[in-house]
Amino acid sequence: MKFLLNVYQRPSMVASPPEDERDELLDHEEFVTMVTESGELVGVEAIADPSTGAVVRVRGGVPTVTDGPYLEAEDFVAGYYVVDCESRERAVELAALVPGARFLGVEVRPLMGSAGMEM
Repeated sequence: MKFLLNVYQRPSMVASPPEDERDELLDHEEFVTMVTESGELVGVEAIADPSTGAVVRVRGGVPTVTDGPYLEAEDFVAGYYVVDCESRERAVELAALVPGARFLGVEVRPLMGSAGMEM
């Protein structure tokens, strides 16, 4: 089953774990290596800051474009991993190893094919 692991970030947060946790945590490269070697990594991407985006809305057949984020929110998706693993439980285990989990958190969501959810 494929899962999307959304990594959240907040610009005001300092992306550095407490000193006593540093030796116990994986960094991004170590996580990618581990999940690649296990055969569970499908893909990974970082996403640019929301201020660089655009929102397109169509009302009455007329498109309008607004610069900036879709939502005015302090937290935003900064990147994602797509993993293919045996169960939701395994996806949650992997999410706990993602470096971003130590800050805001990692959202685990099953991906659906055209036929719906595999679960």
